[in-house]
Amino acid sequence: MSEPVRLIKKYPNRRLYDTKTSAYITLGDVKDLVLKFEVFMVVDAKTGDDLTRSILLQIILEEETGGVPMFSSELLSGFIRFYGSTMQGMLGKYLENNMKTFVDFQQKLQDQSRTIYGAADNTHLQTDFWNQFLNFQQPAMQSMMTAYMDQSKKMFQSMQDQLQSQTRNMFTGFQDKPEK
Repeated sequence: MSEPVRLIKKYPNRRLYDTKTSAYITLGDVKDLVLKFEVFMVVDAKTGDDLTRSILLQIILEEETGGVPMFSSELLSGFIRFYGSTMQGMLGKYLENNMKTFVDFQQKLQDQSRTIYGAADNTHLQTDFWNQFLNFQQPAMQSMMTAYMDQSKKMFQSMQDQLQSQTRNMFTGFQDKPEK
């Protein structure tokens, strides 16, 4: 049986209260929960609104400003441009699926590494492998994304053209006739 979702309450004074440990915690503590794969939910103590995504975005913001950023300004600008567009939902699902694939691949690599080299820490070998993999992968991914975006653009344009054509055909019988 799975454990219930860990509840963290956020109070108006911006403090986070972990109901499991009955103690106030920091964003760093929430980050540790994420790293430990703990299932939790952050809610507004007053309204009960779900604030989990907001807290996770705060952690990402701190990570991005605190050290070596993961996201370039160009990539973040691209994300912003997708908000409100017809592709917004598709991009989110695409990124989610790719992240899952990446994590699964990393887990398989770690398992294989343990099998081949034993239970010792193989971080150095994995880092070298990932560097080689990503150096190869980057041009391939750029090419694939360019083709995907071109195809999506053509498909969207085709859908718009079809809708315009269908609308014209539907309203051809309603032409304005001058009154006598």
